[in-house]
Amino acid sequence: MGLPSVMVLPLLIVIAAGVYYIYNEVIHFMSKCLVRNKVVVITDAVSGVGTECAHLFHKGGARLILCGMSWDKLESLYDSLTSDADPGETFSPKLVILDFSDMDSMEEVVAEVMECYGCVDVLICNSSMKLKAPARSVSLEMDRNIMDINYFGPCTLAKGVLPAMISRRSGHIILVNSIQGRLAIPFRSSYAASKHAAQAFFDCLRAEVEEYGLVVSTISHTFINSSEPAPSTEPSPKPNALAAFIKSQLTHGVSPSVLANEILQTVNRKTKEVVLAHPIPRVALYLRSLLPPFLFAVLAAGVKDSMLAQDMQ
Repeated sequence: MGLPSVMVLPLLIVIAAGVYYIYNEVIHFMSKCLVRNKVVVITDAVSGVGTECAHLFHKGGARLILCGMSWDKLESLYDSLTSDADPGETFSPKLVILDFSDMDSMEEVVAEVMECYGCVDVLICNSSMKLKAPARSVSLEMDRNIMDINYFGPCTLAKGVLPAMISRRSGHIILVNSIQGRLAIPFRSSYAASKHAAQAFFDCLRAEVEEYGLVVSTISHTFINSSEPAPSTEPSPKPNALAAFIKSQLTHGVSPSVLANEILQTVNRKTKEVVLAHPIPRVALYLRSLLPPFLFAVLAAGVKDSMLAQDMQ
């Protein structure tokens, strides 16, 4: 006896969902297998995204080199990775102190990283410094500090591991950047400038090293949500509706675990460019190219509304 016609569509949906789930699980499993024995460097490994990446790649059997500014936090991460790990399936991570704000130390850091295993298969540049302030109130010293951490640091480290990658004709460099490396919004001038610079550098580098079989990837994401923001209880003036909506979408972040999984998938698929954002930021990117006056007007209206709200408080 055949199935009633009303049952066919729900059954097809269930089957399709099951196939999609199995496909994702297989891809995720293969991603972990592909990083086995690979030498993977993670900068700012003690951050939310860095920690999630460390756990994913460690479980996959990668030879990790974890970089961070705090030795105590690095040791704590080391303990969490090795406490439940199978020594037969995983490798004990190497720890390296790395502070991009101290550019004078970068030569020694690069040498220490290369001494760990003699080569680097995957470099994940994850470090970032954020700042929200009007451009006129940001000092030149702060501008330089942000450029060191977000631009000069990752570029210097990438250049340091590049010769060995080129000689081996194998390697993958990943820049975990920001959507603001492509689209600048008000009150983040220094941050957006550093992210634009990093985006441009790694875009150029991608073309320059392709002939050697190297892969350069950039992942542009919205803000990272480490926790849910507390609801506001204070009333405020109603802003421009369109500007407020775009701003809320631009600042709607991703969780560290989602971003870490995307990084793992990028290593697996060798994707050159990833935009991890909701539809509105993606539309704003197109507006920046196709209708810049409209986007500028919307952002300017949002600034006026925010200034008005501050004056009324």
